[in-house]
Amino acid sequence: MNITGQCHCGAIRFTALVDPAKVFACHCADCQIFSGAPFRAVVPVPAGQVQMTGSPKHYVKVAASGNRRAQAFCADCGTQLYATEADEPKTLNIRLGCVTERAQLKPTVQLWRASGMPWLHDLDAAPAHGRGRDSPLL
Repeated sequence: MNITGQCHCGAIRFTALVDPAKVFACHCADCQIFSGAPFRAVVPVPAGQVQMTGSPKHYVKVAASGNRRAQAFCADCGTQLYATEADEPKTLNIRLGCVTERAQLKPTVQLWRASGMPWLHDLDAAPAHGRGRDSPLL
């Protein structure tokens, strides 16, 4: 599947060829902290299948295992774009939040579910507005 995406301010744009069957949701504490959300959805893509304009900034995170991962983001607006190997990028784990076709990329597996928020299962029961707080409840 061909996807397009960009950071919030548009300084960085990309296109990529992805396999929708590889989309996953990660509930690890790092994904929660980096994204500012209860989990992060990702699609891994071989680096050679991504064309990007603009230059992301990188923050290298060192895991407890010693594994080094570069977290790429827009230096202007802060949009999280992808994570990859720190020294020799082979796979870009593109963050679905910046992908235009994100609604079509349903996760097929979850990682670190034991770290997931216990209330995620209850969201469908919570009242929901179609748009902002002033819009009607669905």
